[in-house]
Amino acid sequence: MKTRQFWYPLPERLIAQHPAERRGTDRMMVLHRATGVLEHRHIADIVEYLDEKDLLIVNDTKVFPARLLGTWSDSPGAVEVLMVSPAPSSESDACRDLSNFDVFESLEWNAMIGSGRPSREGQVAVFGPNRELTATLVKRLDGGLWRVAFKSERPLAQLLDEFGHTPVPPYVHREGTAEEERDDRARYQTIYAKHVGSVAAPTAGLHFTPEIFAALDAKGVRRASVTLHVGPGTFRPVKTEQIEEHHMDFEAFTVPPETAEAIRACRARGGRIVCVGSTTVRTLETVAAAHNGEVVAGSGASNIFIYPPYEFKACDAMLTNFHLPQSTLLMMVSALAGRERILCAYAMAVRAQYRFFSYGDCMLIV
Repeated sequence: MKTRQFWYPLPERLIAQHPAERRGTDRMMVLHRATGVLEHRHIADIVEYLDEKDLLIVNDTKVFPARLLGTWSDSPGAVEVLMVSPAPSSESDACRDLSNFDVFESLEWNAMIGSGRPSREGQVAVFGPNRELTATLVKRLDGGLWRVAFKSERPLAQLLDEFGHTPVPPYVHREGTAEEERDDRARYQTIYAKHVGSVAAPTAGLHFTPEIFAALDAKGVRRASVTLHVGPGTFRPVKTEQIEEHHMDFEAFTVPPETAEAIRACRARGGRIVCVGSTTVRTLETVAAAHNGEVVAGSGASNIFIYPPYEFKACDAMLTNFHLPQSTLLMMVSALAGRERILCAYAMAVRAQYRFFSYGDCMLIV
């Protein structure tokens, strides 16, 4: 298929720059796959669309202040480092169980470098009010990344907490104020975030509140989690003319044994697997594709690219935000609900003034 087949017009004013004033108040478009019927609701209404047979699965990864702003050690030139993932020392290291993994055990990271001058091996950047954190460029990697070696006297996690920045997406514009950073740290994070390692939030999960979960619990809707650490590839544009030529970045994931068992039990009782966000879908579909349609416990790395036509093996329904034109995320939801149907729904969302992208409204595909 052609990448241009997934383009749609979007006024810039509809790109949400901040979350809703109160979490859990966003609008939710409901798209019925069988009929194409659209409904305009709110996220709290999701309780009406699930029942006691269903299983809601979330991604419990946690975003950390992965964006560092500093200077080169030998000049006042500005440099930005976006920490992407701990540099693995072996293939097994890259696919370890994320539930027992402290990402800050590693001082060597794969990172993106932004600077006004060309980057080269051996360059040193300094960060923090006292220049106490250094980052040495060790080796250029594929995909525009560098292996970077950090050094400091205090723990890396502590320094990031003090002067790192929340890595909000590039279409969310920030002035760099302390108030913005405080708000983003609170709101660019799900209420169930547990395992540190993401540089982008699983944004469909940002809508949930304790009250919504309590209402789902009261109705008997079960809940389970996976972990997939989201990298910057989630925002990487598709630059190829044919979508089949685009390649996804690898992202580490874990499916706990209790989640695999919950999925088997849901199937046995005739319920639906309702995925919260594209990262949950990618995790389950990666595992199911490797195990004849069954979701089993384990850890690995996924670079699955889901686009039409695709036969879903694990996901029956999906809660998701509204995605960028010609993005891999838009292609995924088109595979689930149909390209023409999704583009029609997006046109309706534009007319109805829905808020788009990470801090925007959401869509429930059932």
